[in-house]
Amino acid sequence: MEKRIKKVVAEPRRQNPVQVGSDSCSGRYIYIHNLPRKFNQDLLENCRSLSFWTDMCECASNLGLGARLSNDEKLYSNSGWFATNQFLLEVIFHNRMKQYKCLTKDPLVASAIYVPYYAGLDVGRYLWDPDGFMRDYDALNLVKWLASRPEWKRMWGRDHFLVAGRINWDFRRDPKNESDWGNELLNFDESRNMTMLVLESSPWNYNDFAIPYPTYFHPSRDDAVFQWQNKMRRLKRRFLFSFAGARRPGRHESIRNELIEQCLASRRRCRFLECDKTQKCHKPANVMRLFQNSIFCLQPPGDSYTRRSIVDSIIAGCIPVFFHPGSAYVQYIWHFPRDYNKYSVMIPESDVKTGKANIERILTRVSRDRRVAMKDEIIKMIPKVIYADPSSRLGEIEDAFDLTIKGILDRVETVRNQMNEGRLVNYDFEEEESWKYFAIGKLGPHEWDTYFSRKIGKHGP
Repeated sequence: MEKRIKKVVAEPRRQNPVQVGSDSCSGRYIYIHNLPRKFNQDLLENCRSLSFWTDMCECASNLGLGARLSNDEKLYSNSGWFATNQFLLEVIFHNRMKQYKCLTKDPLVASAIYVPYYAGLDVGRYLWDPDGFMRDYDALNLVKWLASRPEWKRMWGRDHFLVAGRINWDFRRDPKNESDWGNELLNFDESRNMTMLVLESSPWNYNDFAIPYPTYFHPSRDDAVFQWQNKMRRLKRRFLFSFAGARRPGRHESIRNELIEQCLASRRRCRFLECDKTQKCHKPANVMRLFQNSIFCLQPPGDSYTRRSIVDSIIAGCIPVFFHPGSAYVQYIWHFPRDYNKYSVMIPESDVKTGKANIERILTRVSRDRRVAMKDEIIKMIPKVIYADPSSRLGEIEDAFDLTIKGILDRVETVRNQMNEGRLVNYDFEEEESWKYFAIGKLGPHEWDTYFSRKIGKHGP
């Protein structure tokens, strides 16, 4: 419908007299849609059906943070640490939104409109079901419900945003193949008008944006963050580098096997935590112990470009080593520094695959001064990748939630200005160039072109 519009003019927002002048929330008001319960609360009440392998009822406790972690091994702070499941972000985010200080009950006052649909929990029930109809059912009903609302018609949904707590590939099924992976949430015309927030965005599409995976640290006070940062600065790290992960024997393009073999060959300079059937990596203590003891943490692509491990390593003050720009550099544009050399090392995955890259030698050659500078930058990034405890509010610190809200409001305001000028809201570049526009800020030839020259399948790399 919207694709055929030649000129769209947004309805001016109504100004409440109390907003004029000194109102600190002016331009930051957000309205939360009161969705039918089946799109969120009913999913939590039927938590036993959300996963065949994981107790999602326990994971959803404590406002989505999961069970509290004890600090028996002195790996954490004494409070603020939880066994958080990586797929509970939409619940955590919703509970943070309920505490947002600039909420409004009047959608005409709102600068943006939040859609609290638990898209990841919904589709997660059916990802291994060949019936595409069930995977699409609630997502399709959700966009129909939104499109029928008067709030939608003001900007045709371009002031709406939604948090889907899985990677974008889980919501971008090939419309021609119903039995393919995932549903079609991100393909719907209505979804393409909204700002869709996911754990990993597509480099080739401009309707989804990546925000950090939830990790285990959810502080309730600023001083808890400062104390943790100081602890990470003081740590003595025994290993030059480490890797936590599993082999990918059936995926010839993966560099996991090469990294593991190099780590094992480095003996005392590298430590490998094998994520096999023993589920060692599912125990937060094992992961945090490894990363806190490492200067560098290897972060190759997993089942997709990104891994939760990237955020875990940052929390532990461990410098990430990337092998593909899709793992971070084109992802967290509101949360990570644009200059990736400030906080990470990049080693081309092709060099690893062909045996040209010796990881230990490359990392040993990183000067002490650069290591110190990168570690300092990583520790500065810690507040930007954590989601504070939804039951409280931080003071001056801006966490991942705050930076996400800023990004959304800025994006919606830009779109609103375009619409008020009578311009068709679209981008003046090919959609497959999205990664350049959003992450680099300009188009044209780039050193990463070979990494994104073709779509490699439903799960990314």
